[in-house]
Amino acid sequence: MIKNVIFDLGAVLIDWNPKYLYSKIFHTDEAMNYFLENVCTNHWNEQQDGGRTFRDAEDVLIQEYPEYQREILLYYSRWTEMLGGPIDETVEIFKKLKNIYPDNIFALTNWSAESWPIAVEKFDFLGWFNGILVSGQEKLKKPDARIFKLICDRYGLTPQESLFIDDNLRNIEAANNFGLQTIHFKSATELNQQLKNFSIVIE
Repeated sequence: MIKNVIFDLGAVLIDWNPKYLYSKIFHTDEAMNYFLENVCTNHWNEQQDGGRTFRDAEDVLIQEYPEYQREILLYYSRWTEMLGGPIDETVEIFKKLKNIYPDNIFALTNWSAESWPIAVEKFDFLGWFNGILVSGQEKLKKPDARIFKLICDRYGLTPQESLFIDDNLRNIEAANNFGLQTIHFKSATELNQQLKNFSIVIE
C-alpha cells in the first residue's frame, strides 16, 4: 500500500526550458541548439543542481568559450524567462492527491539553491508539500542513491510504501534500485492511469 507520494518538479509540475530564453537571443534554431548542446549544456547546468555556484559555473564556461561570454551570462541573469509556468494538468492531479494524502506528499528536485527561492515565490503550489528536498541545498542530486536515502530519513518514509514520480528514466531506475515504488512520468493523462496500478483512484 502506498502511504507517501514524492514528486519531481521540473517537467512534471513546472515547465522549464532554456529554449524559451535563447530563442529570443539567437537568430536561428541551429545557432541556439549548438549553444545549448555544446556550451550551456544540461550536464553543465546539473552541476549547479548539485551545489556549484552560478559564479563558478559561469567562470568555467567563459574561460573555455570566451566568444560566448554574453550568452553564458544570460543563462542565470535571465533564468526566469526559461520558466514556462505550471503544468496545470499535473498540478490538478497533485491537488487531488493532496486530498488523499494530506500529510504525506513530498518533493525531491534537482534544482539550484540559488534559483530555488524564485520558484518558491512564483509557484504557490510548492507550499502544499509536506516537505521538499532541493538538491542544490543538500549538495546531492538524483540519481545518487544517497539523496533517496536522505529524503526517506528526513521525513520518516519507508521506501516500499513511497511512490516516486519523475520524468527522467535515469532517476526512476535509481529510485527503483533504492527500493521506492515509481512511475516514469510522460504525461498527466498517463500518470492518472498509472496511479490506478497502485490502487490510487482520483476523480
